Amino acid sequence: MAEPLTTPHLWLVRHAQPLIAPGVCYGRLDVAADTDHTRSSALRLHSALPPHVTQIQSSPLRRCQQLADELRSLRASSTPVQLDVRLQEMDFGAWEDCRWDAIAREEIDAWTKNFAHLRPGQGESLQQMLVRVDQALQAACKQGKDAAWITHAGVIRCVLWLLQHGHREPLSSEWTMAAPAFGEWFHLPLTPP
Repeated sequence: MAEPLTTPHLWLVRHAQPLIAPGVCYGRLDVAADTDHTRSSALRLHSALPPHVTQIQSSPLRRCQQLADELRSLRASSTPVQLDVRLQEMDFGAWEDCRWDAIAREEIDAWTKNFAHLRPGQGESLQQMLVRVDQALQAACKQGKDAAWITHAGVIRCVLWLLQHGHREPLSSEWTMAAPAFGEWFHLPLTPP
């Protein structure tokens, strides 16, 4: 049996492959994930995640809940998965469910020029997203226990930004952090930004 790590760790798990056409903008859009990929991702995560990690939180979006439910069914713990709206993907407003190449170039250019504060599609700004992800991260740090988040690429990038740069506002040219592939994860020491 794996012993708990001395410093608490956070497993940042990206949902499985969503059932949506390539090139379509989806953030808060509630799309399902591929069932087979979800199952195989849950099996790999179950094998990698130490048994003492019982705190599992998930975005309430369906593609994340599917993976969280599959993982929970594989684990001996009866601890329920906690849904947390702070772990949702960015809200792209009117851009949701549009092809990226159909969104006016001027709108995308305006967003990249005011990357932290402009609300793409009148949805949510990156700064708003960073604030809510930081709140979730601070709460996890305060608990001081290993945890797993079933979430989205945008949330994972926000965590990486906060851990590397604190509360400094990013420029679009700096937003280059890699996220795990669908159904994959990173695990990091859980330290406050």
